[in-house]
Amino acid sequence: MRALDQLSYFGMLHGMSNSAARQAAAEWIDRLGVEQRTGDALEKLSLGNQQRVQLAAALVHEPELLILDEPFSGLDPVGVDVLAEALAARCRAGVPVVFSSHQLDLVERLCDSVGIISGGRLVAHGSVSDLRQREGKRQLRVVAPDAPAGWAARLPGVHVLSEQGPEVLLELDDPARDQEVLAAAQRTGRVLHFSWRAPTLTELFREAIAA
Repeated sequence: MRALDQLSYFGMLHGMSNSAARQAAAEWIDRLGVEQRTGDALEKLSLGNQQRVQLAAALVHEPELLILDEPFSGLDPVGVDVLAEALAARCRAGVPVVFSSHQLDLVERLCDSVGIISGGRLVAHGSVSDLRQREGKRQLRVVAPDAPAGWAARLPGVHVLSEQGPEVLLELDDPARDQEVLAAAQRTGRVLHFSWRAPTLTELFREAIAA
């Protein structure tokens, strides 16, 4: 079937009249950026455009709840932005949106609440900020261009996670000792950057499934 015809068909399956379904299908096709492909057969569309049409099929009848599986798979950055805005608009309209994804940067950017599943079990859940407080370990980022290699590893209670040139990422046994680390860095020379870094959702995911 052609894209517009199939979207109209799905709308009518949900009780819409033919005219209302075609109007809604045309609106979603335009909104999701596939208006140039309305007359194309679905199997001829690129993977990204197929994803957009699939989302339009889920939205055409104005559902009260959206449950989506990997909706951003196969999309280029422009497509991701288009779909993300469409889902955010549904949320603003009061429609709950639940989706699964391994693209955790998008989950972190879009979601009010996150659940991490490992081996069929829910091992962590909450907002990203809540997960950071409960599950994550804060990391200290220091950029000291004059410091010799390995300077931070010699400090007691300090664990070096990574060291790339002048930048080191650290974990402290006692976060209250961060000023001691700063003083040690300053003794080596200039300190261009010194701040706590919140763990990303990818890092929280690794910690949660390893626990």
